[in-house]
Amino acid sequence: MTEQKKTTAVHAAETVRKIRHFSRAMHDKANQAKEEGRPVAYCMGGCAYHEILLAMDVTSVYTEHYGGVCAAYRAAEPFLIRAEADGYSNNLCGYCRNIIGFDIVRQELGHMPPNVPDGGIPAPDIMLSCSAGCDLRYKWYQAMGRFWDIPCFSYDVMQIPPFDADLADFKPHVIKYQIEQFERLIEFLEKLLDKKMDWDRLSFLVNRGNESLFTWWSAYQLRKHHPGPMPSEDHFSAIVPAVFDLASRETLSFYRELLGELQFKVNHNKGVLDDEKYRLLWAGGLPPWHTMAIINYFETFGAVFVMEASDYGPWPEFEIPKGMTHSLEILAERTWNQRVEYWDDALNNGCGHSRVQRILNRIEEYDVDGLMMHMTRSCRYQSLGQIHFNNLVQKHVKIPIMFMESDIVDLRDYNEAETMKRVDSFMETVDAFKRSGGRKHAN
Repeated sequence: MTEQKKTTAVHAAETVRKIRHFSRAMHDKANQAKEEGRPVAYCMGGCAYHEILLAMDVTSVYTEHYGGVCAAYRAAEPFLIRAEADGYSNNLCGYCRNIIGFDIVRQELGHMPPNVPDGGIPAPDIMLSCSAGCDLRYKWYQAMGRFWDIPCFSYDVMQIPPFDADLADFKPHVIKYQIEQFERLIEFLEKLLDKKMDWDRLSFLVNRGNESLFTWWSAYQLRKHHPGPMPSEDHFSAIVPAVFDLASRETLSFYRELLGELQFKVNHNKGVLDDEKYRLLWAGGLPPWHTMAIINYFETFGAVFVMEASDYGPWPEFEIPKGMTHSLEILAERTWNQRVEYWDDALNNGCGHSRVQRILNRIEEYDVDGLMMHMTRSCRYQSLGQIHFNNLVQKHVKIPIMFMESDIVDLRDYNEAETMKRVDSFMETVDAFKRSGGRKHAN
């Protein structure tokens, strides 16, 4: 339909436009900590250790996040190529290849690679991985041990239970195991840093982290409004504080401001588009950080991605059980609730899959006209099973779907002309489907 020139997305929410500064400030803090001799850790999203690290005065650098930043600036390709030259497959996670290549180049140069986003990230003093989500997480930092002779620690984060499990019986064992894993991490840090955990400080940080998450969730409930006040291109920026800096006061301030802005828009009936014709759901896959402007292209048809069903949150509020006061218990309870989101609905409604149930629920809650799934070449965790998920969705509700093929970091896997043709065809289908009465539920 039209040519696509811009690479970064145009944000609709004023609050979200501050994220670039927020992200840069995170990396500035890490570089300053390194200069001052304070411990810096390479970290991974989903590890549930935000508050623990902050309470121990460890500054975090989230390597997946920096991979996304490099992709957004289209600065990743030299690092991807360098990692591949060292034997790493181009099917390996783009975040992983980007950081491995970045650190190989840094080692070879003996200094920070030139012209990198945010001036680069500091060399780590510790590497902290976990089992959450991706299958490469244990090996990624272990592989980097060949050029970082520093302590590396890995631990387990609970995964979703099987659907034939009895949650009432299953939960106590999982919570106990998760607490033990947090205790292992704290013991490791105490010994390494020669300091003890400040439990009062940890309790304060956990409470603030929970408040940030609950505020984030409340803000996103406002996106059910017609017209939608915030699109998915904003969401994929708005995740940064919660996913990579949860326990900070800046994060809580950000989500309070976002909640206030979205409430104002809802109160004054202000949407992303003046004439919202179609409401879409980002139903799976991580975003193409190198080409986020493609989401804006949907808006030229009057379509807004009003919500997401990806694994980047937010997560529903949960009630802390009465009498639960220990910080590690609360952290484990929070992790449990995030992992079993929609588990009961999936079982009771007969869908049989919590991720698909999340899609089904959000189709109804956000009044969705069509779905889009991003099949990311180098992310098996987010892409594996997408066709199966769609088949399950269509058993419950007939609704148009588009599959976009690309990658999270590697621009070489993206064909702009082909993608835009797919969008053109998809939007014709959505329009025809809506004119014929819209989504149709199975009997």
